[in-house]
Amino acid sequence: MSEEKHHHLFHHKKDEERPAGEYAAAGYSETVATEVVTTGENEYERYKKEEKEHKHKEHLGEAGALAAGAFALYEKHQAKKDPEHEHRHKITEEIAATAAVGSGGYAFHEHHEKKKDHKDAEEASGEKKHHFFG
Repeated sequence: MSEEKHHHLFHHKKDEERPAGEYAAAGYSETVATEVVTTGENEYERYKKEEKEHKHKEHLGEAGALAAGAFALYEKHQAKKDPEHEHRHKITEEIAATAAVGSGGYAFHEHHEKKKDHKDAEEASGEKKHHFFG
């Protein structure tokens, strides 16, 4: 058994497959970096994809705000209904209201990101619409 099989996490290339050069002896390989220049169509598609993602996140933020707001109203009702645990329900109501405000702020942020990507997509496609009022 001259060749033993070793199981390693990383597979190494054999010596004859390694590139020859001054860095090969030190264990380094030479790499070439290429820059891809995107055309207007690819840029337009990228902006449209980002716009769609922001729209989806905006809707998630809106749903979160709605759910947290509904839970806050439920806890407010429970505080009136259950006077023995009123303090606990009021604290939970405040936390839910804070979550609703935060989620609404997130939805607002994503709405503006969506508008920005929509504007960038229009500019990338060359169909810049001119609005005189507004």
